[in-house]
Amino acid sequence: MSQQPIDLLGGKSVYCINEGQMRDARRLVEQDPVASARIQTEIERLESSLKRNERAALAFLMIERLLQDSN
Repeated sequence: MSQQPIDLLGGKSVYCINEGQMRDARRLVEQDPVASARIQTEIERLESSLKRNERAALAFLMIERLLQDSN
């Protein structure tokens, strides 16, 4: 019995990431002397082992968990 894939592309927006946050994230990934290599390694590992939809699910849940941790 085949399962229908769960599509994560459509629907209403829940969280917003502003341009400053994205700029800071890119700077951390591209320029930080300590974090850059670690983050890039993990991104490459995840992109090679997870399908696109799985990566989206991971990203969404990581953002949600970060929001919960800040409370």
